Amino acid sequence: MTPRILLTEPIAAAGLDLLRATGEVHVAHSTDPTDLAGLLATADALVVRSSPVTAAMLETARRLKVVGRHGAGLDGIDLAAAERLGIGVVSTPGANADSVAEFVILAALTLARQTPPAVASLARGAFPAGRSLPSAVVAAGLTGTMLSGRTLGLIGLGAIGRGVAARAQGLGMTVLGHDIATTVAPAGVRLVGLDELLGAADVVSLHVPQTAATTGLVDAAALARMRPDALLVNTARAGVVDCAAVLAALDAGRLRGYAVDVFDPEPPAPDDPLLHHRRVFATPHLAAMTHDALDAMARAVAQGVIDYLKAVEGNQQ
Repeated sequence: MTPRILLTEPIAAAGLDLLRATGEVHVAHSTDPTDLAGLLATADALVVRSSPVTAAMLETARRLKVVGRHGAGLDGIDLAAAERLGIGVVSTPGANADSVAEFVILAALTLARQTPPAVASLARGAFPAGRSLPSAVVAAGLTGTMLSGRTLGLIGLGAIGRGVAARAQGLGMTVLGHDIATTVAPAGVRLVGLDELLGAADVVSLHVPQTAATTGLVDAAALARMRPDALLVNTARAGVVDCAAVLAALDAGRLRGYAVDVFDPEPPAPDDPLLHHRRVFATPHLAAMTHDALDAMARAVAQGVIDYLKAVEGNQQ
């Protein structure tokens, strides 16, 4: 029987074409469980981007065999419920690693060079006439710093963390890494304890999943151990960082800048203070949003779903 494949949202054509060659594809254009309930009841496969997949959703999907996650992190999927119900879960680890790694360097440079306030000052005409722009930039306190010669601390050394490490070394940075699952350091990275990393790094970048162990990992105590002129970059998950503590550290001058690409909830409320703080570079979960990464993730999730459905079919014969 032709499998029915439900997507909550569209993915790149490279993946859609693969799925359509395998089964009957329906794109719901909604992540609301209420909208999805009837469609889930007849689906053999479900493909999501970053929206949650709850136990209640899985329990209504009597025919469901596999959930495909268009991305690497699985914290939004109730894995225990999927296992209990015999539903497989596939994802796309590494498919967006280069895109996110490039973005981390962009974010760190953006903070280091004070780009957002400088651009905003230029747009509102804050620089006086009769003075050179370079002189006005210095007078406005918008002078930046280079990354070359500084120290990068990576918390998490998966595919993205390793990609950031390689790029940072190309910029002339010293790279420290902390990962409880890593015993052999990537080339050019020195493994250290978390406290040593926080105390030594000029830039701290987060690359861990959100779990019970990592929720609130960067809290007030962790921020107090960081250098007062350090920069923090979060392209991982919102819950890994205590946002209130970050804002307090920024206001107190104990943190120089914060780049954040992930929020809870998403999208954030328009009045979220992270979106309006002078020392925050906030972006709409776009670190992986390149045509290259989207094509790679779409192909990977589609192929993972197809392979799983074929395996199930083979076991039933």
